[in-house]
Amino acid sequence: MGSTFHAKKSLGQNFLEDERYVQRIIEHVGPVSGETIVEIGPGRGSITAGLVDSGATVIAIELDRDLAPMLRRAFSAAPNFTVIEADALSVDFRELMPAADGKLRLVANLPYYISTAILQRLIEFRDSFTDFTLMFQLEVVERITASPGSSERGFLTVMVEAYMESTKLFDIPPSAFRPRPKVNSAVVSLRPKPGSCPPMPEFRKLVGAAFAQKRKTILNNLKPLSGRSRELLETADIDPARRAESLTLQEWLQLFKAFADFEV
Repeated sequence: MGSTFHAKKSLGQNFLEDERYVQRIIEHVGPVSGETIVEIGPGRGSITAGLVDSGATVIAIELDRDLAPMLRRAFSAAPNFTVIEADALSVDFRELMPAADGKLRLVANLPYYISTAILQRLIEFRDSFTDFTLMFQLEVVERITASPGSSERGFLTVMVEAYMESTKLFDIPPSAFRPRPKVNSAVVSLRPKPGSCPPMPEFRKLVGAAFAQKRKTILNNLKPLSGRSRELLETADIDPARRAESLTLQEWLQLFKAFADFEV
């Protein structure tokens, strides 16, 4: 199937074709019969084949209208495989959940341009999933896993950290893809955090404001959000002169509570 299809630059398509890395992803996922696995961006089906062979129910979400029918033909003999032609950003994942109170698993090879949007989408639907195995450009994975004080730490880091446990698994070189990208890629594992998490729309608003301009102090970034930002930062025991990337998750939660209590 792969030899007759040309990648589309407009969709950020780079297809993983090195079997060694395909197998490493499959081994990490460890698919088994009885599970339901959603695959976003199956491409030419290299990872899809291993998922389908496991006996798991595989639901592939493919935006490319040329690739979707090719995938249907390639896996036409597999009753446990379905393709949905859709943008993953518009899919209601709750509708894909198994009837018997089961949850979904997710595997995806995602282009850089969709990374922030799709991660926010997956966080919104985290209660529908047990785990996510995601392949991004290395820069995105470094942002997701950046520690406090790191220059890579930003809005995306804090949003993922608040709702997910993240583990970087391994890098994938450009030579493993066709066409060959100009950057390295990496695979990251995410699992929804148990217990209560801050309500997403409100938390996203606070974190987004705090990172509006990274060179500014957190106080200057938060001033448009509230005229009492200095007082609220001090209530949360955070120096107003600090920058947003220096805050730990615990400090973010303290700051969110200060803002939430003020608005009550």
